[in-house]
Amino acid sequence: MKLLGLELGDVTAGNARPRNRRRKEARRWQLPQIDWRRYSFALSGLAGVLAFAALLVFALDQPITSVTVQGRFQRVSALDVEQAVRQRVRKAGLVTADLAAVQKTIEGLPWVERASVGRVWPRGLEVRVIEQVAAARWGANGLLNARGELFLAESRFIPPELPRLSGPDGTEGAVAQRYLATQGRLVEGGLRIAALRLDARGAWELDLDNGVSVRLGRRQVDERFERFVAAALPLVVQRASDLAYVDMRYTNGFAVGWRGGTRVASTAAVDSDDASEL
Repeated sequence: MKLLGLELGDVTAGNARPRNRRRKEARRWQLPQIDWRRYSFALSGLAGVLAFAALLVFALDQPITSVTVQGRFQRVSALDVEQAVRQRVRKAGLVTADLAAVQKTIEGLPWVERASVGRVWPRGLEVRVIEQVAAARWGANGLLNARGELFLAESRFIPPELPRLSGPDGTEGAVAQRYLATQGRLVEGGLRIAALRLDARGAWELDLDNGVSVRLGRRQVDERFERFVAAALPLVVQRASDLAYVDMRYTNGFAVGWRGGTRVASTAAVDSDDASEL
């Protein structure tokens, strides 16, 4: 019986091992089942959409045959704008034309401030152009707009009525800003600026349209100009034909230069910073 028990135990133990082995084998990771048929249908559909889109682009990408240019033109030639556009898009169709590049080309033309470009189906482009407005001269042949930007360094046409501004390179904005601020105050007194200069040392001087020059110097320029408006402007208006210049580089007063050569100062106190200029 003992032998039988041992044999039965052995058989029982031997039967348990294969069962455990099967459980371990059943837990092993297997690759997920992929429905290739469903994915193939999806890919075929995507390819069909892309093919249709390509066919649509090909059908719509017609050669550009018309260019319409709109704007209020005084200095800009509509023909020059059209020629620049056609040169830029001569190898492109209506869909594939790079409108940003076309806009940049137009804005590179003289006297053009801004431009916009749009498609007109089926074969056209529409261009809208805004011209630069010259607010002042810069140096000999340059032109500034109302923002003080030098948009033409060498202009063949200079409007004679424009004031002449000048200064070191890179000071266009600062000179234009002072011109606009100063001009507004002088117009109230019936005068205008004919020229405004900033020299290399930082000194300011302006010429009025009645022929009188005003020297403001390098320091406290705003305060000196306000003192000119309050104290010297009435004299300049009343006796412009007798005056050559007004010098505001004094601590509390000013000096005048008469056309006959006589110089009279209202005070002897000269600003120390500008004494070397007097």
